[in-house]
Parts: sequence; C-alpha cells; structure tokens
Amino acid sequence: MLKYMYMKRYKILPIIFILVMVVVSFYFLWGKFNSAKPAILPSNKSITKIIENNNTPKTAINNTDFPLTLPKGFSIDVFAKNLNKVRVLKTDPNGTIVASIIDKGKVVALPDKNKDGKADEEISIVENLNNPHGIEFKDNKIYIAETNALAVFDYNSSDYKASNKQKLIDLPGGGRHFTRTLLFNPKNSDELLISIGSSCDVCIEQNGLRGTIQSYNIKTGELRQYAEGLRNSVFMTVKPDTQEVWATEMGRDNLGNNIPPDEINIIKEGSNYGWPYLYGKNQEDEKFPFPSEKDVKYGIYNVPSHINIQAHSAPLGLAFIEENSDFPKDHWNNLLVSYHGSWNRTPPTGYKIERVVLDNEENEIRREDFISGWLQSDNSSLGRPVDILIKDKKEIYISDDKAGVIYVVTYK
Repeated sequence: MLKYMYMKRYKILPIIFILVMVVVSFYFLWGKFNSAKPAILPSNKSITKIIENNNTPKTAINNTDFPLTLPKGFSIDVFAKNLNKVRVLKTDPNGTIVASIIDKGKVVALPDKNKDGKADEEISIVENLNNPHGIEFKDNKIYIAETNALAVFDYNSSDYKASNKQKLIDLPGGGRHFTRTLLFNPKNSDELLISIGSSCDVCIEQNGLRGTIQSYNIKTGELRQYAEGLRNSVFMTVKPDTQEVWATEMGRDNLGNNIPPDEINIIKEGSNYGWPYLYGKNQEDEKFPFPSEKDVKYGIYNVPSHINIQAHSAPLGLAFIEENSDFPKDHWNNLLVSYHGSWNRTPPTGYKIERVVLDNEENEIRREDFISGWLQSDNSSLGRPVDILIKDKKEIYISDDKAGVIYVVTYK
C-alpha cells in the first residue's frame, strides 16, 4: 500500500511541475503584453485633423533682386526681363504668356517650353503698333487695342505670329489717358468691351467715347456705349462665380493727398459712375459742380464706387483667386489689386499688390498687403506693378513697367 502511494506521488509531481511552469510563463507573458496595451488602443484624435492643423508656417521665398515682402509659403521669381514698359498680360490659346510692350510698339510671346518658370525667349507677335495695350484672343484671332484703333489679326499659335491686320474701328487717340484695354463680355462672347480713358484730369469731353467703356460686336461691327462716367478704368476683369465685370478707376488729381479716392467698380451695362461730377460714394466734386440742378434731380449719376482706395494709389490690374486653386483656402475668392503708385502725393502711396478679402455679398471685409517692397524708405521706387494674370489656378504673373520685368508668384 505504501509502495503504491509513493508511485502515485511520483506520477503527480510532473503534472504539478508542468502546471507551475504554465502559471509562471503566463505571468511573465502577461506582463509583457499588458505593458504594450496603450500602443494598440484606439486614439481619441483624428489623424485628418492632426494633418490639417499641422500647418507649420512656411518661409516666403524671394528670388528677385528686389527687397520684396510676400506672405509665408509664397515665392516670387522673375519670369522675363528687359521688357521696358510691359503692360497687359494674357495667355494665348496654347497657354503661352503674351504681353503688350507699349513703348516698343509691339506685342510679344514669352514661351516657357521647358517649364522651368523662366521665359525661354521673347518673340515678337506683331510690331510697329501705336501704343498697343489691350489684348484678347478668340477663334484663332488676336485683337489688339492701339491708342487710336482696334484691330484684329490672324494668329498662329505654333510660331507666335500675327498676320492680315484688319482695322475694325477708330478710337480717340492720345490725350492724358491714352491706353485702351479690352475684355470680352462674359455674358455675350461676341461683344468686346473697350475701356477709353478721359483726355483730361477733369472736364466735359467733346468726344463721347472718352471716359467710357464701349462695346464692340465682332460679328455685326456695331459700337455702342456700355458704361460711362469712368475717368480712367484702365483694367477690367471677370469675377468667376458671378460673371460680373469689375474694373479699377483712377480718381482725379489736384484735390489734395486724400481725396478723391481711387475706386474699384462693378460695371453694369447702362450705368453712369459719376465722373466728372461725382467720386467715391457719390461725393460731389465741389471744384467741378453739376452744370444744372436737373442732373442732380434726375439722378443720372447714381452708381457709387464699390470699394474706395487710398487716393493716388493708381490701381491697375486686378484678378480673382478662384476656388480649388493651389493657393491657401483663405485666399480663395479674394481679389488681388495692383497699385502702380502715386506721382504727385507726399508721402507717396501705392507701389504694391493688395489682397482684398470679400464676404459672400462681395463686400470688403479687410485688405492687406500681398506683395510690397517696391517703394523704398527714401520715397524712391524700384518698380511699379501693372497687370495681374492668374494662370491655371497656380501661377500669378505680374508685369512691372518700371523695372521692365514680369514676375511669377507660386505657393508651396
């Protein structure tokens, strides 16, 4: 019996040993896995929000020779140089940058075939023009506004050459404001809008085309007035979401440093914007009063400015940053405006690009400098920005008729 009990104990011992080893192993492994527990628990944060909020400010990059300042994340380079008084910028049907050079009397193409952000060469599209300014393309044609005429040419986008010039209409040439700007009417593609500045600072024009925007029908040849009371609306653009025409307007001189304001207007067909009798928000010009009470009574000069700008800033080119562009979301639907700069104000003003932030009703919320630095502390200027062209929703081209260059601005 005793022998049997010893034999039974010997059989149980291995089982007990195995059980002890299992318990010890489990205890050891539990400690290991338990310490790893937090690494595999679900996070209470969204990775998409972490990525969206991880917008570490980027440094602005200035690759020009000018001490220009621009927002973080943007970079500016010289796209083309030695262009003298380069003014209007457009893209041809193939997307090539085209510019008018007013003092050279020509329109040029600036191809960038290797996509390095620099114009490969300057190619003359057409020469021997009389102060060419406005440019538009349609149906393999190039329309060019000289100071005294509107003409159309056949355009070959493969070799960048214009031929078969046809004068469409005469325009009043010269005068104090001698540039003529073009824009196809976004609501009627057969109508070419032509901005014609005044011949004077402030006066009653003898030529009814002066101080107006005219509409020329390229199919019928009809010329009619589109809007009036505009002293010098040198540049026009289209607001993408509403298809409205917006234009800059230069106020008169000789009323002091701060009046009248320069303006941005929304151009409505058949409207009168007040010049020479009113400026800004329908403020009467006391030095150039209405010729009769009848004009005031009937309110024919009744469209106030949409946005007032510091007097003598000389606003020129303007362009909207579209939605779904490569630029920051808080820039979408904002307006960029080029200030050519004052010539008769102390201290000087302008010489920069401003960003105008608009609400859903197109009213100004605020404005801030987008690019500055052309105006120096000694009141001299290194450049004078003119036109603004946004290409493919990712590149901003700016002409400068003092430095003779075209800049390109990108965001990364």
